[in-house]
Amino acid sequence: MKKRALCLTLATAIGASVLSGCGGGTGTTDSNASGGEAGQVLKVAAIESAYGPGMWEAVASAFEKTHEGVDVQVTVDRNIEDVIGPGMKAGDYPDVVHLAVGREKALTETMIKEKGLEDLTDILSMTVPGEDVTVGEKIIPGFTDTSVTNPYGDGKTYLMPMFYSPCGLFYNAGLLKEKGWEVPETWDEMWALGDTAKAEGISLFTYPHAGYFDAFFYALLNEAGGPEFFDKATHYEEGIWQSAEAKTAFDTVTKLCTYTDPTTPANANNDNFAKNQQLVIDGQSLFMPNGTWVVGEMAASTPEDFEWGFMALPALTEGGDRYSYTFFEQIWVPSAAQNKDLAKEFIAFLYSDEAAKLFITEHAEGESVAVQPITGLTDQLSEGDQLFYSVYDNGAKAAMGAFASTDPVEGVSIADAAFQTVNSLVTGDKTEQDWIDAVTQASDALRPALQ
Repeated sequence: MKKRALCLTLATAIGASVLSGCGGGTGTTDSNASGGEAGQVLKVAAIESAYGPGMWEAVASAFEKTHEGVDVQVTVDRNIEDVIGPGMKAGDYPDVVHLAVGREKALTETMIKEKGLEDLTDILSMTVPGEDVTVGEKIIPGFTDTSVTNPYGDGKTYLMPMFYSPCGLFYNAGLLKEKGWEVPETWDEMWALGDTAKAEGISLFTYPHAGYFDAFFYALLNEAGGPEFFDKATHYEEGIWQSAEAKTAFDTVTKLCTYTDPTTPANANNDNFAKNQQLVIDGQSLFMPNGTWVVGEMAASTPEDFEWGFMALPALTEGGDRYSYTFFEQIWVPSAAQNKDLAKEFIAFLYSDEAAKLFITEHAEGESVAVQPITGLTDQLSEGDQLFYSVYDNGAKAAMGAFASTDPVEGVSIADAAFQTVNSLVTGDKTEQDWIDAVTQASDALRPALQ
């Protein structure tokens, strides 16, 4: 799952958002091709998310074939921070780390705050191995222009974008067809459908856990005020949370909480989040925020004839912009790594057609497909995956980015204030004004610490 998210606070995108749903069990796989020469070992550490570990071994082997004598040693684990953390503290660093921001243990954020990441901007001008285009030309525009990839706002890229997933509202398409209900295109239509469903004992909304409101809220902020407003909000501009645009976003989520299945908060945690996702599959709730990994994640409890539906957030006004947040993972190089040049070559290879195809094909049944953010790749996806990745071809705009990194401020978490508070809105333990105050206070505290 995210972070998921990938889990970003979804992230926590996907991460609390791919990764938070990765729960239980760990595994480590090493790829050690014969013929490696002393001093030509590349250590790669990667989070095992909903995509599974097999693809990393395949890609490592493919890279070794293009670099004679190189031995790529890949460690993949669901709790990769626990595996590499002790060694890093002792000065033993991997050369490449695939680990997104938004994880509970915040290893990537710590590396950002401690200025422990290598500048990877030059990778963008490197030619993709075996091809005649540069990495920068291959990556979909916008993915290297975010506060996640460029955390210091200095025009330099320290985290390269990896597997992306459109995040939006997933629903039971078969149920809507059975009931003769139209898929809502505006929030007014959403509320009307919620009233109709409630009359039949079906809730309009649920969510895996409150962390999934990162992608949801980011998209909603873009709908309310556009990218410039979103940038100001995520960079803690003074007074931004008292603006009309912010109020629109707060009002929308608060109203949505009144349409949320009342059992949701009790299961909105890393142990029981799947119960909330099952509500949609079982037809007890209509919509939930999620990422494409949810299909594989819930495969074992999804009926064979089930039909997933997916859409961007409804527009706030008739004809208004609709946004789908793009969660993407990141890969980086510790500045203390031993083989940084080779690490950059390896990362450049990850954007090749060969590697991208392996990421798509080298996964077990039930595991999600890992899609690199490179142009033209969606044509290689299955019909089901194209349903999700074509959302931007159908009029939705892509929202990217997240709350900007800051120096640590004791006791302050903008993610907790902005997203985790939703649980208390659903239960009624907190009011909308409580929520606004919490976000405002966290924003005010982080503004002076902005990096």
